[in-house]
Amino acid sequence: MNCTDLERPVTRTLTAILGNGQRLDGGAMFGNAPRALWQRWAPPDDRHRIELACRCLLLRETGADGERLVLFETGIGDFFSPKLADRFGVQGEGNELLKGLAALGIDESEIDVVVLSHLHFDHAGGLLPAHGEEVRQLHFPRATYITSAAHWARATNPHARDRASFLPELNELLEDSGRLKLVEGTDAELLGEGFRFHFSDGHTPGLMLTEIDMNGAPVVFAGDLVPGVPWVHVPITMGYDRFPERLIDEKQALLTDLAERGGQLFFTHDPGTALGTVVRDERGRFSVVDPVAAPVDWRAS
Repeated sequence: MNCTDLERPVTRTLTAILGNGQRLDGGAMFGNAPRALWQRWAPPDDRHRIELACRCLLLRETGADGERLVLFETGIGDFFSPKLADRFGVQGEGNELLKGLAALGIDESEIDVVVLSHLHFDHAGGLLPAHGEEVRQLHFPRATYITSAAHWARATNPHARDRASFLPELNELLEDSGRLKLVEGTDAELLGEGFRFHFSDGHTPGLMLTEIDMNGAPVVFAGDLVPGVPWVHVPITMGYDRFPERLIDEKQALLTDLAERGGQLFFTHDPGTALGTVVRDERGRFSVVDPVAAPVDWRAS
């Protein structure tokens, strides 16, 4: 999925990389949808858990000023103790994101920017060192870390309802790094031309979704507003969502916009699909066509 702008000669390539995976309770992931419905989309195991990816997106941007590497999210990583890793169904050995980058010939020190849609541990835990490591410093030592100001306020002062989703140590290390930048508007000045931000409060306040212009075709990193293909169905929400009715309205607005513009969604949690084009039928129902399957080293080209 290469983009070359004749007025601003920049080439962009997107690569999906797995940041470990999870198995979580299917009922929690599908909210008030009955099991008879959701198990057709995501068959549960004998512990009633469904398979989920924790997928990250690598953007390689090449232009007159050289190359820039932007990473969207870091997955769950390997910071949990073995007991907690089992509780939260963490899949994979070690930090799968770092291994995926290495397979592409990229060292973590080469990443320029890390964009965090939000700071729940399954989306940002990959920043933390492995369980048991004595040196407590964040991965990607040269990168600027970007998240929204509204979400940072939530992460540093969470509600009892979602406190367990955040990592106080991560917040402290981000602040101490001196490389944390907080976004307040939709203009993505920190990323430059060809990007914009969408915001959502339904899953967690201040969730920040990045839109990338790929030669006139928008690709939106969907985060937990639309975690996978089944959640493209507008009424389907997660039990983890803070404000489900608000989320439904936000999802309706985003999907309507993307369907009108021929846009695509990048899915973080769908185990089999990384990317798909949003369409709307004559009855107003949304779906995804031209899905792109996603092994660890899937590339959009």
